[in-house]
Amino acid sequence: MPAFPPFPQAAAHAVRDERLRANLRHATHTIRDKRARAVAELADWAELRAAGKAIKDHTLRRLDHYLVQLEESVTAAGGTVHWAADAEEANRIVADLVRATGETEVVKVKSMATQEIGLNEALAAEGITAYETDLAELIVQLGDDRPSHILVPAIHRNRAEIREVFAERMAAWGRPAPEGLTDSPAELAEAARLHLREKFLRARVAVSGANFMVAETGTLVVVESEGNGRMCLTLPRTLISVVGIEKVVPTWRDLEVFLQLLPRSSTAERMNPYTSLWTGTTDGDGPSEFHLVLLDNGRTAALADRIGRQALRCIRCSACLNVCPVYERAGGHAYGSVYPGPIGAILTPQLRGATSPVDASLPYASSLCGACYEVCPVAIDIPEVLVHLRERVAEQGGHPLERAAVAAAGYVLDHPAALAAAERIAGRTRAVHPRRLPGPGRAWTDTRDLPEVPAEPFRDWWRRNRT
Repeated sequence: MPAFPPFPQAAAHAVRDERLRANLRHATHTIRDKRARAVAELADWAELRAAGKAIKDHTLRRLDHYLVQLEESVTAAGGTVHWAADAEEANRIVADLVRATGETEVVKVKSMATQEIGLNEALAAEGITAYETDLAELIVQLGDDRPSHILVPAIHRNRAEIREVFAERMAAWGRPAPEGLTDSPAELAEAARLHLREKFLRARVAVSGANFMVAETGTLVVVESEGNGRMCLTLPRTLISVVGIEKVVPTWRDLEVFLQLLPRSSTAERMNPYTSLWTGTTDGDGPSEFHLVLLDNGRTAALADRIGRQALRCIRCSACLNVCPVYERAGGHAYGSVYPGPIGAILTPQLRGATSPVDASLPYASSLCGACYEVCPVAIDIPEVLVHLRERVAEQGGHPLERAAVAAAGYVLDHPAALAAAERIAGRTRAVHPRRLPGPGRAWTDTRDLPEVPAEPFRDWWRRNRT
């Protein structure tokens, strides 16, 4: 993983970028307003949300059973299942499978799991080039950039910036951008279509993720809006799908619930324009070879946490990002993870551990306003998990002065006489109180004023006026 600064430092830099903030504000407000209208159309949205939560919780409690059933179903349908404990193992499996075909290029459907494990970089190290085919992912790849949103990875770019990326970088990756390209959305989309079409027709190997996996039949599902996914899933001879183990659902009937929840929460559509489903292999129809790589990479550890495991319900809709005041101002890059926003603040520290400075900072990347919980289609109580993870980070220890201050406060608050004496001393010395705290407390007072201490403690006032 590249070295990223902790969230406070990254966010402090991001909020000074006025163009970034304008792009984010326009995009997130537009998406969340459309989502609110789409959700309001359904009188039973609350019941659908409760059903999604219940299905996910049931599946996570019996995850071992459903994963075994999934493997049996995929194998029976002509596919091959591989198990990957971590990113290194998953990357090695995919690289070996691609090399076995003799190909040196793959086309990719947008997949957060492959971004999580750094698959593109791992394949490049093996001499294999991975081409992103989702429009936003293509923009990110051509611009040598990083995704900043779950649903719209290039949300931090405006049309003028995208035109510049296409004009300067497309030729290095294949078909160049047309001469005289403007920032018209239609022209940009056409340039991407022409650039990608030759890759679809040439590719013999594709790599995908999946939104859901149905244990009952071994069926995988990808929902998308552009048609690139359908091209990747049907044209190549070999299809390799890398999917987190939490994406399994028991039955087709369960899938029905999520195919109503996901499009309205993500793209504010009643149904995704393209819902692609594939089950193993079929002679003369689609890829002749299918491999499913089931990825753990920290998910089992998250599953063992009674409070934290609810993050594994996530269906990657991004609704929580679009209502988050912190994300709107800081942007996705500040989170130092492929999973930005509120869900990233609780998922990343569980998948990677909360030991590094960047991961330990993520549970604090929130105002705890609760807007994320209100819009989550599977009712993940993100504020609850944030507080839980903050406790975990605190237990790891902090600055010596901070630990001493907390210990002293705990003693004083536990002894009423000591608290009364401290209040009186604070009141009598308030004229010499500093305006900013020293040491680790300085960061807190960089952005807020210390409260003024009254001349007389409340308990003394009460005794004098009410006894």
